Amino acid sequence: MKNSLLKDDTDRVDGIDKVTGKAKYFAEYQLPGITYGVLVPSTITKGTITGIDSKAAERAPGVLAVVSHLNRPEVKGYEASNTKPVPNGTLKIFYTDKIAFNGQPVAMVVADTYERAVYAAALVKVSYNKEIHATDFDENISKAKPPRNPSSAFYVRGEAEAYKNSAVTIEQEYILPTETHNPMELHGMLAHWDTENRVTVYAKTQGVKATQNTISSTFMIPMENVQVNSEFVGGGFGMALRTWPVEIAVVMAAKKVKRPVKLVITRDQMFTLVGHRPHAWQKIGLGADQDGVLKGITHHAIGQTSSYEDFTENIVNMTKFMYKSPNVNTSYKILPLDVGTPIWMRGPGEATGAFALESAMDEMAHALKMDPIAFRLKNYAETDPEKNRPFSSKYVDEAYKLGADKLGWSKRKNEPRQNKEGQWLVGYGMSTGVFSAGRGKATVRGVWYADGRLLLQSASSDIGPGTGTGMVQVAHGVLGVPVNKITFELGDSSLPPAPSQGGSATMSTVGSAVHDACTALKNNLAELAANSGMSVTDPIAEILKKNNLPSIEVTKESSPGNDQSKYSMYSFSIHFVEVKVHELTGVVKVSKIVSVGDSGKIVSPKTARSQMVGGAVGGIGMALTEESVIDHRYGKFINNNFADYHVPVNADVPDIDVIFINKPDPYTNPMGAKGMGEIALIGFSAAVANAVFNATGKRIRTLPITPDKILS
Repeated sequence: MKNSLLKDDTDRVDGIDKVTGKAKYFAEYQLPGITYGVLVPSTITKGTITGIDSKAAERAPGVLAVVSHLNRPEVKGYEASNTKPVPNGTLKIFYTDKIAFNGQPVAMVVADTYERAVYAAALVKVSYNKEIHATDFDENISKAKPPRNPSSAFYVRGEAEAYKNSAVTIEQEYILPTETHNPMELHGMLAHWDTENRVTVYAKTQGVKATQNTISSTFMIPMENVQVNSEFVGGGFGMALRTWPVEIAVVMAAKKVKRPVKLVITRDQMFTLVGHRPHAWQKIGLGADQDGVLKGITHHAIGQTSSYEDFTENIVNMTKFMYKSPNVNTSYKILPLDVGTPIWMRGPGEATGAFALESAMDEMAHALKMDPIAFRLKNYAETDPEKNRPFSSKYVDEAYKLGADKLGWSKRKNEPRQNKEGQWLVGYGMSTGVFSAGRGKATVRGVWYADGRLLLQSASSDIGPGTGTGMVQVAHGVLGVPVNKITFELGDSSLPPAPSQGGSATMSTVGSAVHDACTALKNNLAELAANSGMSVTDPIAEILKKNNLPSIEVTKESSPGNDQSKYSMYSFSIHFVEVKVHELTGVVKVSKIVSVGDSGKIVSPKTARSQMVGGAVGGIGMALTEESVIDHRYGKFINNNFADYHVPVNADVPDIDVIFINKPDPYTNPMGAKGMGEIALIGFSAAVANAVFNATGKRIRTLPITPDKILS
């Protein structure tokens, strides 16, 4: 796999620890007196519990407790919030007899070994009063409703449905199935109450401060009495952006047995307990004149949510500003079903929306007999048409050219089925991705020691992108301290606050705080040098010795400035793919990938490239293999395992060429960097679908693209 235009030899600062096993993940921690929790899941999808017979389990060897709604310890936050069985909000686990989805935990067995807990959990007998459930999206789509926040439901610029009055129109529906996060590391938590009022947890979380806050408010204990540890996370992808009810159950169980409790959920429980990308239906209407100028865009979307919580995401947002059009209208509704609450999955709603919009743009280009890139350039938005203000930076037109040249776009024929290699039809497709280049507030503590070592601390997270490596490189750029002398500590709730890692904002947010802290250290050192008649070019050891100091220390809070209200800040990606489709079997192979990132200054080229490669791999899964299937007779997932839920493997991943524009954004943050974790995936599935059409003439609008759909 190649990396174009950038060269950098800085390895991940935690790379050796990860590959040698020194890095410890939450499930690897052991505490004195540790016990193990195993869940008893509901076998119905909707109804009430009429009885729990746990006597045999309680008598089983090594069992300390069988925790359920019948005997759970007091949870003050549960009692204080409201007394509704299933409130519109986070499901309260072990709180009532109500069942909201298949696989909902109804009890947890706690035993002195994992094996004994598994055995005892099988002995728990639960009886139910079963009710009629609704899990079929298509059958219930008429029940979709606007979210509670109506401002996000409807948008109109110019005239609604204006596309219908254009010379050339297309109108199509696009379907994305439920997808499930399937990182190698399973979810769970280890919890121990140090005292009646103080708890320590080892968690898989994308935000240690968020987890700290949730546990604090749920159990109504001071924030400082909740210690959250999460130095290493084995893939989050969005599933660890919230503290799930099952994690609260672990803390609850630890309180009851007065010993540490560790719970690691099973692979099939990953499909029910920690969210998923929601099933979504979309309808796109495009209208253009004969010259290819867009006159109207309409985008309607319906996304799945649970029966007890309004989950929303930005499916239609990209449509509002990506292309220049005088008339744009969008709508977004949610459909409550008897499933667990979804969660933002990499690329969140934007990846869902981009599949529809970028597929539709390709369809319109074909209807106009235009090259898809030429059509996009014809409708290129130099400024943000939604907010009527300039972009902080945008080089998408340059990205089109770079990616097209690298892929060999000139080989593409506008009419499908023109390129063939033996029994394989060859096609070329491209698409655009975009995601907000957000920046939040974060604090970093920096200590610069006399021996030249630099310690930086912030309660940030690292779910895989190489947070520590990026922060070390920001610090190196400001101070010139060798990378091997810089340590960045994270994943500890006692450190200075930082937001959760999500939404491609960590580099911009925490990186800015690192930059500001290092700048302050640099200025402090210069002042000390001046006060003692020395120069900043003198060794730090001599400057500090002259001032009788072992180190200098600063703590800096960094916040976004007013520029965020003056400019539209986004990161962009252009994905190009070559596919080969077997004419007889319908098998699709992605044979070449070029992904171009327009995400400002690249601070850490090696980890940045890894982000783009990982997004492409995830995009292959989204386009060709991933789909969580429910048997609606029972409301139960039936492919809830690695054998039947297909994710891309090495054989599915071709050569990937990653290109970065690498031009600093002058307004987002001091580094000029913008996030890329999300854009690495957003739009990719549409590029594959467009390439499949170019190869075969068959337009697939329901993902994943499987041989049966090609041949039907």
